[in-house]
Amino acid sequence: MPGTPVLVLGNYSGRKTISALARRFGLPLPAQVADIVETVVRVYNVLLNHLRAGRFDGLVIMDRHLYCQLALRKARGIRRRRMLEALLGMLPKAQAVVYFDVTAEQAYERIALRGEDQENLDDLQRFRRAYTELPWYPGFVVIDAGGSTESSALQLQQIITGVLESSASCPQ
Repeated sequence: MPGTPVLVLGNYSGRKTISALARRFGLPLPAQVADIVETVVRVYNVLLNHLRAGRFDGLVIMDRHLYCQLALRKARGIRRRRMLEALLGMLPKAQAVVYFDVTAEQAYERIALRGEDQENLDDLQRFRRAYTELPWYPGFVVIDAGGSTESSALQLQQIITGVLESSASCPQ
C-alpha cells in the first residue's frame, strides 16, 4: 500500500569476504571450513535481523536467508544438517519467499560485469539446481530475472502489492 514503511535487511554469510581473504593470504579454504564460518555468520545475521524485523511496523524484506545456506551446502555436496532446518522452522514464517531465477550463464555474465567477486559456471549451475531441489522451493514465488532490471522490479512490486493487500484483508 502507498506509504507503507519498508525495512530491507541483508542476511549475508560473508562468503565473498572470506573467499577474498583466503585468496589474499594464499590459504586454501576447504568447503567444510568455509561452510562452518559462513553458516555462523549467516545465522547470526538472520537472528539479528529477525529481532530488528520484530520491532518494525511495516514491510520487511530480507535479502537472503537460511535457504541460501542450505542451497550452498547442497551445491557443494555437504550433507544437510538438521540444525538449520530446525531453526528455519522456529523463525516467523515469511508471507512470501521470492526466488529470482536466472540461468547460470546469465548469472556468470552479470558477476563478471560487476567485477566484485569470482564464480565459475559449474558452481553457478550446481547452485541454481540446488535451490530448485530444496524441499521448500515449490512454495517460493519465482521471478523471471533473466530480463531487464525493470521487468524484475515490476514482478517484485506485484508480489509485494499482493502480500500487502493480503495482510490488509486479514485481521491481526
